Amino acid sequence: MFMEESLLIEKAADGDLDAFNQLVLTYQELAFNVAYRIMADEAAAADATQEAVISMYRKLDAYRGGSFKAWFLRIVTNACYDELRRQKRRPTIPLEPETDEGDPIESPIWIEDQSPGLEETIMNAQLEKAIQDCINRLNEKHRVVMIMIDVSGQDYETVAEIIQSPLGTVKSRLSRARLKMQECLQSAGELLPDQFRLNSEENDD
Repeated sequence: MFMEESLLIEKAADGDLDAFNQLVLTYQELAFNVAYRIMADEAAAADATQEAVISMYRKLDAYRGGSFKAWFLRIVTNACYDELRRQKRRPTIPLEPETDEGDPIESPIWIEDQSPGLEETIMNAQLEKAIQDCINRLNEKHRVVMIMIDVSGQDYETVAEIIQSPLGTVKSRLSRARLKMQECLQSAGELLPDQFRLNSEENDD
């Protein structure tokens, strides 16, 4: 039977690894999903989530009550911020896909495979890519608020606690983020499947 969260936190802070692991299991999926949307890279999101878990363990003594979820997600977002700053300082070189032996793949299988039945998968992938590209263009503050509320389903009060800002700031950033997303998706209409594009002929009437 699961213990109450407050008791888990207390035991974990006293060094009980079983209690700590139960806390991690409770929030690791949410933490990774938030990190993935912020980082737009699975490996980087996994690294940020791992760093957040380690940091959470080290900081349990500093937890002073309130929403543990908000407290932990604040650690997750800070870990993402740190990694994004490191990436900005570190030049990146695009890599060609390689085989397990390290040889370049001239025609990757995901490009070659156009067999019937993949149309819906490809269409969804195009839409997902367009949305993620627009999310990536948001500045960090707007991106985090929109991901927390529109993607992860957190309420305004929880997000205000996570980013340690007034409720009005959360609502303002969310409004700006949604507007930026709308503008981005409209300007990148060619990236979207046909049914998601604006009808230019109708707009010209």
